[in-house]
Amino acid sequence: MTSTTSRRTARAASRIPSRTTPGTPPDPFPDGASPQELFRFLEDRFTCAQACTECARACALRASFAGPDGPEGQELVRRKGIMCAEVCDATCRVLSEQARQDEETLRIQLEWCRTVCLECAHVFDDHPGAENSAKACRECAQACADFMATLV
Repeated sequence: MTSTTSRRTARAASRIPSRTTPGTPPDPFPDGASPQELFRFLEDRFTCAQACTECARACALRASFAGPDGPEGQELVRRKGIMCAEVCDATCRVLSEQARQDEETLRIQLEWCRTVCLECAHVFDDHPGAENSAKACRECAQACADFMATLV
C-alpha cells in the first residue's frame, strides 16, 4: 500500500465512527464519508482478513509437518504454528463479522495478530523449508499494521 493510499484511507477511516451506541445500527455513510471512502475502508478490512486467512492456512500446514514428539526445535515450530493459526483465524472472524465493534477492541485484536505473526515468522526463519510460512506470517503482520493505520 502506498503512503498516498494509506493517508487517503486513514482520512476516510477517521470519518467513520469507531464506536456505536448499543442497539442502534451504524449509519452506512457516517460523518460525511463518501461511498468511495467507505468502500476503500471495507476493501482494506477485507485485505487484512484475507492475509490472516492465508497465514492461518500456512501456519496450520507447517505445524502439521512437525510431530509432537519431535526434537525441541520442531516442537517450538509446532506450538508457534498452531498458536499463529488460531490467532489469525480469530482475527479473520473478527474482521468478517457484521457485528458492531469498537475501535479499541479491533486494535487490540490486530496488534495481537501482528505480534504473534512476527514471533512465528522468526521461529520459522530458523527451520529449512518454512520460508513460505514465514513469508505469509510477515505479510499478515504487515496487513494488520496497514489496517490499524486506517483506524487513526
